[in-house]
Amino acid sequence: MQPFSQSRFRQINCISGWFAFAIAAIVYLLTIESSASFWDCGEFIASGNKLLVGHPPGAPFFMLMVRVFTMLSPSKELIPVLANSLSALASAFTILFLFWSVTHLARKMVKTDDGNYSLSQMVLIIGSGLVGALTYTFSDTFWFSAVEAEVYATSSLFTALVFWAILKWEDVADEPHANRWIILIAYLMGLSIGVHLLNLLAIPAIVMVYYFRKYQVTTRGVVKALALGVLLLAVMMYGIIQGFVVLASKFELLFVNGFGLPYSSGVFFYFAAIAALLIWGIRYSHIKVNPILNTVLLSFAVIIIGYISFAVIVIRSSAKPPMDQNSPNNMFSLLYYLNREQYGDRPLFKGQSFDAPLVDRQEGSPQYIQKDGKYVVASRKSKLVFDDRFVTFFPRMYSSEARHVEAYKQWTNFKGHAVRVVGRDGEPEIKYVPTFGENLRFFFSYQLGHMYWRYFMWNFAGRQNDIQGNGEIVKGNWISGIPFIDTPRLGPQQDLPFTFRNKGHNRYYLLPLLLGIAGLIWHYSRNQQDFWVVSLLFVLTGIAIVVYLNQTPYQPRERDYAYAGSFYAFSIWVGLGAIALFQLIKKAIDKTPGAVLTVLLSLIFVPGIMAYENWDDHDRSGGYLAVDFANNALNTCEPNAVIFTYGDNDTFPLWYAQEVEGVRNDVRVCNLSYLRADWYIDQMLRKAYDSNPLPVSMTSDKYVAGTREVVLALDRIPQQINVKQAVDFVLSEDPNTKLNSPFERNQKVDFFPSRSLYLPVDKRIVEEKGVVPKSKMGMVVDTMKWRLPTNYVLKDGLFLMDLMAHNNWERPVCFAITVSSDTYQNLDKYFQMEGLAYRIVPIEAKRTGGRYGTVDSEKLYELLMNQYLYRGIDDPKVYINENSSRIISNYRNLFGRLAQALADENKKDSAILALDRCMTVIPPKLVPFNFFALSLIDGYYRAGANEKAVEVSKIYVDQCAEELNYFLSLPDKLFRKVQNETELNLYILQELHKMASSYGQNEHKEEIENVYGLVAQKYSFE
Repeated sequence: MQPFSQSRFRQINCISGWFAFAIAAIVYLLTIESSASFWDCGEFIASGNKLLVGHPPGAPFFMLMVRVFTMLSPSKELIPVLANSLSALASAFTILFLFWSVTHLARKMVKTDDGNYSLSQMVLIIGSGLVGALTYTFSDTFWFSAVEAEVYATSSLFTALVFWAILKWEDVADEPHANRWIILIAYLMGLSIGVHLLNLLAIPAIVMVYYFRKYQVTTRGVVKALALGVLLLAVMMYGIIQGFVVLASKFELLFVNGFGLPYSSGVFFYFAAIAALLIWGIRYSHIKVNPILNTVLLSFAVIIIGYISFAVIVIRSSAKPPMDQNSPNNMFSLLYYLNREQYGDRPLFKGQSFDAPLVDRQEGSPQYIQKDGKYVVASRKSKLVFDDRFVTFFPRMYSSEARHVEAYKQWTNFKGHAVRVVGRDGEPEIKYVPTFGENLRFFFSYQLGHMYWRYFMWNFAGRQNDIQGNGEIVKGNWISGIPFIDTPRLGPQQDLPFTFRNKGHNRYYLLPLLLGIAGLIWHYSRNQQDFWVVSLLFVLTGIAIVVYLNQTPYQPRERDYAYAGSFYAFSIWVGLGAIALFQLIKKAIDKTPGAVLTVLLSLIFVPGIMAYENWDDHDRSGGYLAVDFANNALNTCEPNAVIFTYGDNDTFPLWYAQEVEGVRNDVRVCNLSYLRADWYIDQMLRKAYDSNPLPVSMTSDKYVAGTREVVLALDRIPQQINVKQAVDFVLSEDPNTKLNSPFERNQKVDFFPSRSLYLPVDKRIVEEKGVVPKSKMGMVVDTMKWRLPTNYVLKDGLFLMDLMAHNNWERPVCFAITVSSDTYQNLDKYFQMEGLAYRIVPIEAKRTGGRYGTVDSEKLYELLMNQYLYRGIDDPKVYINENSSRIISNYRNLFGRLAQALADENKKDSAILALDRCMTVIPPKLVPFNFFALSLIDGYYRAGANEKAVEVSKIYVDQCAEELNYFLSLPDKLFRKVQNETELNLYILQELHKMASSYGQNEHKEEIENVYGLVAQKYSFE
């Protein structure tokens, strides 16, 4: 057969790349989420659809791309589908460029003297590209990001694109105009800043490609090139992204405050000056025929052009849209936004340990606001100074949050070294400082092992389940599917209980990992320069991110998406592994059949197995849970209500529903964690759609940044005080209402003179506004009384007290049921459950069994039975992950509370109907029971449906028994690691036993005792 020429190779390579793209595109478009997902997706779709300002540091270019896609939507219901399709297509293009990158690297190692390729060589090169590209296509992390409207898919596209571009430059580096590829890369880097900063981590690898291609390689030269790559990365991160805005803010301050010119005059002059200097410099480089200077200046210019996408953020913020996070409408607030300052700082190479005593607070940089045509200093950032004895190099154990400290100790077997300090009471005490070795132990065991290598193995070895874990042996570990590897570490995985063996249980039998290692070794042996380039990309997008993030324990979600670039790099080696495999068998089989066999086996046993195992837990089609949850929560609220939320998953879906689908724009969604920021309070005091400003008395000067961040709550007077008087006292500027601050020297602090507050209730208004059902008007109290839970109140608590003082029942005030009780300010005894929200009403109820307030059974029944949407929950084809299961558990809780309330009201038939409805829409075979299921069983018992109660109880008993039997089968070393899960199951059995005993179900009681007895023989309660 005639050899394949270079032109023929390029043609086949191009067609094959688009074939890989087509496979990826079809897979991703078939499996995209049918609506908005949880976490950031709802916010991104909303911000893109209306060009709103999302969370820092912003993604304006991604936002513009979403806007282009959503403009094509014929209906608002299809907007999320098109936004998700953007990620699907971006991911497919990532696969396209990955394929071409793998074939480029493979082609360099399958060299021929005449530049032509034999059939076997063509099969190997194209086959390696398909193996590498399809492995990444079906990898756990990348597939998850590919089917939802998040920035990580588009960010991966930019990484793939710039890496492919530098390889294209490598082919033509000696030709005229080759530097156009360098300028293209610079432009893509600039644009990628408007998506995510992860793409910038490819810069050092790009520099190394340039060095290896253009210079004689020496050890000294390699070191210099690496240093230059890191320097360029730092210049992008701190010199351009931050420095460009810092300089703009300096000019703005000079022109406005110094020259008395209008706002933005300094910014316009700065931009004009930069543009003029660049134009002059580029022209000068042409005149002097200096290609290096020309390339550098053009690269800088196109980076700035790409970065200018952030002007969208400033422009849209200036329009004061309903979603305007951080209000970055000038250079100072934009810098705050870009630096993600609302999330706080974390030490990197030097910093405090978790128990470090604070010795001083120093004034930091000023924070400016616009006032009377000038920029004035509203406050200064505080710089915390800690005891030097507790400051260490490479601090990994720095968070003082109690649960983080406990986790530090567990992950490191902490002992520390003793340091004598003076305690708060002035008496000496001993504190223990983590040693450098313990910091390293936490870094390697948790940050690197649990939060990186575990994710790496998910993608190339296998995954136990989708349950987020913190080191437990039954939650979210990597597995291989090979018993002798998995069983000693985690127990027999083939015997995992139903609750832990969900669709996220995927086994690849280490095949992708082994093929990747083979490719890595072969790559090193055949082309060390390219090997080190890929290795640099692998490390910088993986381990380097681990070092930079310095993550604390108990992250709110799994973070594997941050390391997608590292898994991309390893997929290159998986592809090259197909050629390495051929080297092992080529002596036994003729070249062409051997090449074909190698490629086919690699495709079947690596991406083939991954596709088969991963499809069921990555197919997100048919899922509407986040959108239905948002609609249900908003429709729980009465007209013009205020609903307080706290986290991403009870806030972003609601924002999506209002901004994209126009659901209940009369309701004001108010995030309590954001209420600690002045910019967010500003927004709550503005009209948004059909929602009027919230009725509070605070004016901007009372809550501006640095003002009343913490308000003390002290019992300076013995009696209760009216909440309105208390708020007025706190907001007063009278020096007599201030105390010396216990936090900062020479500073004053505001305070509540009593922690015991009350609010008189005007029953006439309560009745007129329909605050409570008429049947409950007799239960309305004359005065609401509560006591602040701690001796300090943050700004969100102050805002809530102000709202309570001045609302006068004009607007219903609600808390989403997902909000932590820490934020209730002890108002929970006045809660009324009306659905996915508690409403504050003037009816006092005792807290029983961790439950809050009363139940409006009539409204709750109507919502749960007739109005709430539960699309897809009862469909076995729809994937319900752990996060979704937690959300669904809230519905079970509502049904249980409703049934108990109806039974207490002697509406037993309605109670049974409600519980039957719950068992139908949330079947336990699809959503395993948890603690909330106890209320369902109790509800059946109370309603007199003992047979149904026992039937449901048996399902829960069987679930507990299966888990307990598995735990008891483990060796002692592993059994000790599941004691928490064992104790939880025993507690559930105790509760079920109590109910069976209380309602005379002796036969069922004995069944529970039998299960309990088996456990008691082994388990110790000591």
